[in-house]
Amino acid sequence: MEIPAPLRLRVDRDALVSNWQALDRMSGAAACGAAVKANGYGLGATLVAETLAKAGCRDFFVANWAEAQALAPLGVTLSVLHGLRAEDLPAAKAGFARPVLNTPEQIARWRDSGGGLCDVMVDTGMNRLGVSVEAVRGGLLDGLSVETLHSHLACADEDVAMNARQQAAFASLKGKSPARRMSLANSAGIGLDTAYHFDLTRPGLALYGGTPRANMADDLRQVAWPEAQILQRRRVTAGETVGYNATWTAPADTEVAIINLGYADGYRRALSGLGAAVVDDVILPVLGRVSMDLIAIDATARPDLAEGDWVAMAYDLAQASAACGVSQYELLTGLGQRFGRA
Repeated sequence: MEIPAPLRLRVDRDALVSNWQALDRMSGAAACGAAVKANGYGLGATLVAETLAKAGCRDFFVANWAEAQALAPLGVTLSVLHGLRAEDLPAAKAGFARPVLNTPEQIARWRDSGGGLCDVMVDTGMNRLGVSVEAVRGGLLDGLSVETLHSHLACADEDVAMNARQQAAFASLKGKSPARRMSLANSAGIGLDTAYHFDLTRPGLALYGGTPRANMADDLRQVAWPEAQILQRRRVTAGETVGYNATWTAPADTEVAIINLGYADGYRRALSGLGAAVVDDVILPVLGRVSMDLIAIDATARPDLAEGDWVAMAYDLAQASAACGVSQYELLTGLGQRFGRA
């Protein structure tokens, strides 16, 4: 028996496509891929990959082999960013995705298994994943069949000297490896400068309506809205409080709607007293603390709302992040599994 979820994540596929097309244009001569790790940044990886593949996207990136296996039935080109553990070899040899090799040990493991087409990550200063620039220059990749040489920018959302240092280090590897393509720019990197685009860009956050750099905001649209049903409507009289720790006191008699959404669903507790629902452009502020499964909103302005009605949460990522101090990435990827997704 299928039980309808009392909360849902509404995904605007047209906005998703529009964002990818905008990023593709910004990428200039470079191809534009899509990071669909973390379940498509919380929106649903299958939904996102299907939508963007139909729009013309040809390169998709996931974190691990389980994520790749889940998308394998789509038949899209997948790269697994976290590389190749010994445990991953059976999946990698199945051929539904390419490993992004990150260490000399992974490169040896791939060679010893018979090899095949792969990607490689090179570290240009982030000190996270990747082999060294010097090792690539020294021939570490010789004899490998490498589709794409990757690196990752540490501070692309800021205007700092490190960006140019990383770009220069990566550019120094042109012609120094067997890779057919080179890829450096994430979402924010696309907005830096054409020198960062190389052959392939890998946007993530910006696809989903986040704003990685201010100069990109006008080109991107919101993609996802959490929506939840009203479980109860009640009148709170002046002087009474709402929610845990009684942090909100009614200044006057107030109509309050209790909705089926909370921090267990990724609607962050940091949005307590800051967030809002929106119904037909009418703002209904969140009252008091966000609890695990429930939120109270001020429904006074909408006397027609009743138990069982749906409300959408205001969820502009840049605005919500600025208000509550939680990163745009966390606001997206934290969206939980109790949402129905459509």
